[in-house]
Amino acid sequence: MEKDLLYPVPAVGAVVFHQKRVLLVKRGKAPAAGLWTIPGGRMQLGEGYAQAAEREILEETGIRIRAGDVVWVMDLIQRDAEGRLLHHYLIVDVLGHYLGGELCAGDDAKEAAWISEEELIGLAVSPDTRNMLAAVFGFGKRA
Repeated sequence: MEKDLLYPVPAVGAVVFHQKRVLLVKRGKAPAAGLWTIPGGRMQLGEGYAQAAEREILEETGIRIRAGDVVWVMDLIQRDAEGRLLHHYLIVDVLGHYLGGELCAGDDAKEAAWISEEELIGLAVSPDTRNMLAAVFGFGKRA
């Protein structure tokens, strides 16, 4: 469990598209370890969500973005088998406008990649990421 978890942890992510592909990372740590997700992470004290999203995407992927509008807000709550709280993040996802950079996995990301809709089908993607991409962008939504 996170040390002294008394409140939800504010976190951000950015949905970045470039050349008909979405930027995803394979998580190296909980929550969602081993799954592909939208890149992002915890906000720092005194940092707004846009600034945090731009910093986190650069740290995790090497990609520079300009943070745009909020596209999704969700709670990520995980409990152990006995029902004890392990994690509670309040995540604000923004649309990230691609500026440039060299793709590389960093921070707690094991891998970073530009993923096409076809590639998304066969990946171990977090259900929250898959749902958001389909609901908001129609990305990966196959009949």
